[in-house]
Amino acid sequence: MNTRVFLSSLYYFILVPEMLPNPRSLQFFSRRFFIYIFSLRQPTSQSPYFPVNLAGNMMLPLSNPLSPEPTKRLKSTESDRKNSYNSLLQSPLSLHNPRSWLLISILSLQTILFIMLRSTSVSFTARQVAEQPTSTTTSNIHGTVKLIPYQMPQQHKHQHEGQQEHQTQKEQSESNISATISMSAEQCSSGRIFVYDMPKPFNQDLLENCHELSPWGSRCEMLINGGFGRSATDLNGVVPANLIPAWHWTDQFVSEIIFHNRLLNHKCRTLEAESATAFYIPFYAGLAAGKYLWSHSNAKDRDYHCEMMLRWVRDQPYFNRSNGWDHFITMGRISWDFRRSKDEDWGSGCIHRPGMRNVTRLLIERNPWDYFDVGVPYPTGFHPRSDSDISQWQNFVRNRNRSTLFCFAGGTRGKIKNDFRGQLLSHCKEESEYCKVVNCAGTRCSNGTSAILETFLDSDFCLQPRGDSFTRRSIFDCMVAGSIPVFFWKRSAYYQYQWFLPGDPASYSVFIDRNAVINGTTSVRSVLESYSKEEVKKMRNQVINYIPNFVYAKHREGLKTIKDAFDVAIDGVLRRFKEQEEWGYKW
Repeated sequence: MNTRVFLSSLYYFILVPEMLPNPRSLQFFSRRFFIYIFSLRQPTSQSPYFPVNLAGNMMLPLSNPLSPEPTKRLKSTESDRKNSYNSLLQSPLSLHNPRSWLLISILSLQTILFIMLRSTSVSFTARQVAEQPTSTTTSNIHGTVKLIPYQMPQQHKHQHEGQQEHQTQKEQSESNISATISMSAEQCSSGRIFVYDMPKPFNQDLLENCHELSPWGSRCEMLINGGFGRSATDLNGVVPANLIPAWHWTDQFVSEIIFHNRLLNHKCRTLEAESATAFYIPFYAGLAAGKYLWSHSNAKDRDYHCEMMLRWVRDQPYFNRSNGWDHFITMGRISWDFRRSKDEDWGSGCIHRPGMRNVTRLLIERNPWDYFDVGVPYPTGFHPRSDSDISQWQNFVRNRNRSTLFCFAGGTRGKIKNDFRGQLLSHCKEESEYCKVVNCAGTRCSNGTSAILETFLDSDFCLQPRGDSFTRRSIFDCMVAGSIPVFFWKRSAYYQYQWFLPGDPASYSVFIDRNAVINGTTSVRSVLESYSKEEVKKMRNQVINYIPNFVYAKHREGLKTIKDAFDVAIDGVLRRFKEQEEWGYKW
């Protein structure tokens, strides 16, 4: 390539400035420019190639070989180096010197790039909004462009008032769209979620046949109102009157319905699977398995829905692409209900089925030794409608006058040898001046009662022994009421809900060695009385500050500025998937 060809390219860009913002044109010009620079170099051998470090190990041809015979590399001599040095001293103003043209070309290129950078933002915006009078400013945050209305000179303003009136609605609409896109990009910086549209037998049919989900009767009333259950109108006098619509008698096993409804309306949901960071499987595993847990069913029946689901999911190309690592599911029961290892054992074997190994699972109780299990809060009865509902409730429980040191709401487990819950009930009865009891034998406390909520609201501390498993819904009922939980098993909370609870367990809870209580060397009352009023107040405030993390908002779009339990869980899932990609943490 010679000087004339290069200069023709240079003048082309000068005379046709519209080509400057075009990446293809810049690439074309840059390629010619660098080829021209290297063409000025006089090779010291007849080799048709010389190395170019600008593109790795790429080799650019100078010319076709004159002869197929190999040539020898000429050794550099002192005379060569002197001649090369002298050539650098040639007059740079000589038009016969190629380096003069090189200098002129570099200066011209810098001038062009300066003009291009000064005009790029204006040119870009002008093409986008040429139909309306606006001025532009660019923001380097998330690559957004903000539009600011153009201020028209006063002497010309009356000529355009009619036109502006007709354009007002259009400008407002475009402004709203721009703000929404900018906000969405910022809020979804961790990625977007694709929700599979699964056949009805995996979710909708289970809801429609709710009368078949339990051997003891219909569960339909528990699943109404998007899974929140019937309204808790009988809490009148217990909670502030204007907050009663935010309370429901919610079943503890409905998280998969709540998560599905919220994800369908989530701000980071995408309908384009290719752009998704995470893929949600809306299979109601808890409802499907619960149907058979207490009936005389065989292992095949208990695994039937899960087997069908996995067969369907494994036919999806995006599942096979990642082998399930970027997929997640809500399973609305405890992990042990899905971990049957033998046919004659309890529960479903869904988690152990091929295809479930790498899927992240949201459960109300996790297996602490399984990375893919994530513990999420049990649904409680409080479902705030707005940020103000949260604030008002926090103020209500913070200012509550509590007359009882500690309480226990629960029933004994007569079939369990040395039942610890029975011991706590006996201890509370002996300390009736300091402890209040709500006996929940049988199903009297199923899905909550006003007596439980009142007891928690009146107590500084609430005893939380393990339930039928290591966790119990009462933990969250207690904390939503602003009462401080007292644990006897670390697996009841500390190893379960790390995304939702403060990092320091002592900042919001009390742990008592159950063996010391059993052998009589420690008294629950003496331990709790050892905390000063200031310490109790500090711990209660910590619990109350975290209430948003324990509740599921009523509206399917969630709250405006406060993140609830659903938001915390989804943020955690997206963060986990992002870390898996960055760290290469896969097998």
